[in-house]
Amino acid sequence: MYTGIVQGIGQIVEISDQDKLRTYKVKLPHKLTSNIEIGASIANDGCCLTVTDFADDWVTFDIMEETLALTTLGDKKQHDLVNIERSAKYGDEIGGHVMSGHVSCTATIVDIKKTGTNCAMRLAMPEQFMKYVLYKGFIGIDGASLTIGDVKDNCFEIHLIPETLAITTLDTKKVGDKVNIEIDSQTRAIVDTVERVLAAKK
Repeated sequence: MYTGIVQGIGQIVEISDQDKLRTYKVKLPHKLTSNIEIGASIANDGCCLTVTDFADDWVTFDIMEETLALTTLGDKKQHDLVNIERSAKYGDEIGGHVMSGHVSCTATIVDIKKTGTNCAMRLAMPEQFMKYVLYKGFIGIDGASLTIGDVKDNCFEIHLIPETLAITTLDTKKVGDKVNIEIDSQTRAIVDTVERVLAAKK
């Protein structure tokens, strides 16, 4: 379980590709290296990955073919940066919203508007997921818990404060870039339940 509050930025320092498997070595900020164990779960750009090896300030993750195809991790290159969050512990403050680290799809950034105090991004997403995107609802973008703004057709807006831009990789994104999307599980459950009830009544 994760909270969607990005704790730091990691850098991919090594990539090893095998048949239907990719292994990443990621350098972590020093503050996130304590008490790491093999088998621990750490979110990389919102994807829950399992630690397979570690030493000093780096960890490795094995990424299966389905995850590579569904997320942006298959497009990552050596030296790329990723948002990092260690898994939450019982009793931790939930500053964002409860997230599983299971990416639903990717979205493409179609517009970015920046001012001195604000950044607005418009993203386009596959149409089948838009029913879960509601004004003022929650959504996970590259592991960051964010509030949804304007929603129109297959696009939605998010607004990023300077603090979010400072502690995540979102400030480096450009129009055309893809990001990982995690749909809020409660929203998905409510929408799917309502659809089933209405379908049964028909």
